[in-house]
Amino acid sequence: MDEQNKNMILAVALSFLVILVWSVFFAPEPPIDQPRTNTTETGQAAGDVAAAPPGQSDEAAAAPSLDGTTLVSRDDALQRSERVEIKTDRLIGSLSLTGGRIDDLRLTGYRETIDDGAPLVTLLSPAGGVNAYYALYGWAPAGDLEFEQVPGATTPWTVESGTVLTQQTPVILRWDNGAGLIFRRTVSVDENYMFSITQTVENQTANPVRMSPYGIIARHGEPQNLENFYILHEGVVRSTDGELGEIDYDDMVDFTVDPLERAAVEKLTVEESGWIGFTDKYWMTTLIPNPGQTFTSVAKYTPTSGTYQTDIRLPVLEIAPGASQDVQTSLFAGAKEWEAIRNYEKSMGITQFVDSIDWGWFYFLTKPIFVVLHYLNQLIGNMGWAIIALTLLIKAVLFPLAYKSFVSMARMKELQPQMEAIKERAGEDKQQMQKEMMALYRKEKVNPASGCLPILVQIPIFFSLYKVIFVTIELRHAPFIGWVQDLSAPDPSSWMNLFGLLPYEIPAFLGILSIGVWPILMGVTMWLQQKLNPTPTDPTQAMIFAWLPWIFMFMLGGFASGLVIYWVANNTITFVQQYLIMRSQGVKPDVFGNILSSFKRNKASE
Repeated sequence: MDEQNKNMILAVALSFLVILVWSVFFAPEPPIDQPRTNTTETGQAAGDVAAAPPGQSDEAAAAPSLDGTTLVSRDDALQRSERVEIKTDRLIGSLSLTGGRIDDLRLTGYRETIDDGAPLVTLLSPAGGVNAYYALYGWAPAGDLEFEQVPGATTPWTVESGTVLTQQTPVILRWDNGAGLIFRRTVSVDENYMFSITQTVENQTANPVRMSPYGIIARHGEPQNLENFYILHEGVVRSTDGELGEIDYDDMVDFTVDPLERAAVEKLTVEESGWIGFTDKYWMTTLIPNPGQTFTSVAKYTPTSGTYQTDIRLPVLEIAPGASQDVQTSLFAGAKEWEAIRNYEKSMGITQFVDSIDWGWFYFLTKPIFVVLHYLNQLIGNMGWAIIALTLLIKAVLFPLAYKSFVSMARMKELQPQMEAIKERAGEDKQQMQKEMMALYRKEKVNPASGCLPILVQIPIFFSLYKVIFVTIELRHAPFIGWVQDLSAPDPSSWMNLFGLLPYEIPAFLGILSIGVWPILMGVTMWLQQKLNPTPTDPTQAMIFAWLPWIFMFMLGGFASGLVIYWVANNTITFVQQYLIMRSQGVKPDVFGNILSSFKRNKASE
């Protein structure tokens, strides 16, 4: 077997090894169906935490799945209580009069898939059904009050005002405890995803009463569509006096191992501003007290029921005889749209609310990259073209660095004959060859490392753009042109069925080899760009560099098409810049002539 064939076999083996390592250690894991549970704790101890008394927990409204009881369907769970309809431009659903829960919410602007007629995204679901996830409000008794005297998880509320909750018409719920205390709950919602919850208590007794308001978001089991990808946070997210905190679902479960650690992590008192809730990749449900309101932020997991829970617990209030008091808090339940969340942060004074979007370690790059991309999309009207425009802007900013690099590369290209002569003269003496090469670089005042600078700068930009495309909802189901209808998903075309001309599906086990038009363009443009660079003198390095475009083509073939489009645009612009700069330096690269010559040499060797 000749040396050329050995090198080719070695390169192929290395290529598949790299792809295999990527697939095993770095590729996103498929969603895992989690055990669905349906019970939760609902309260606190008097004066601090609303603790659910006997007969007042969600177990009264839903059968636990951990003991073998079968959960009912979502539709059946909705039928278990009287309801008030929720209907706005962005939300549809209902709130339950049992407990006054907000437990039925779908997003009218988002569907599960890009297919016509796909179901709307469901955010909240009632207890007793699958994937229960809801918001609950109430009062914790203090002093001489008993749990039966304050509203809880199963309190039968009545409608005092409003028949449908819309962005123009709030709904007022009422409950009389029969012992001189009248409770009201006013629920309103804006044009996007922000609910306002006002809890009022009227004391008609002859004595003062003490109690504390709370809000709860309960989630029975982990989300069914949990991503489980290391660069994405899913679970609890909260802000505590300007400090952002994130707790994964696995970490919440771990709190139960060490009670001291659990007590230290799950409860935090917020003095000035804060919020807490659950975040998914694109959706979020968050409890938000008014800025300046002291409260206790709680994240907890109940192992007996498999329930994840976040609470806000406000200080104890004393209501004098004949007086009434109210407490207003907010609930965000919807899509993590940057513009809407940023507006809430500014208009409502919700500290760090825009950081509920997982910007990652490179937030100093991901934030500005997304902002520019967002406004380019508004200007152009297409997110794919906005990505290409962003690439042009990035290349323009980096052009001074690229210019120096490409000038150096042009000089290296000029020195290629001398470098080849040194290689032949030195033979197998690598040390002597390196010594003569360095002497040549010093003589000609060439820095071979300068060509790496643009690549090093591109790495954090590439990763940041990948993060932006992966986590921001603005890229979800965003179309480009032709067959690319979701820039957050891989290119759906495949060379294995001639890009859709042949009517058959590609088997799943061939998925990593089934790449589409844009990944192929990425490999070709990367290969063309490489032809402008001087060939490494070391044959092993030369072989590795020759295979890199095709390795990357397959490795990135399963990435979001928006990222691959960026890479194609970046390669194309870089090729044009480098070609023109090299010609301006007196170097006339004959890229296609070199390709043709290589092809003829290969044919001749056969």
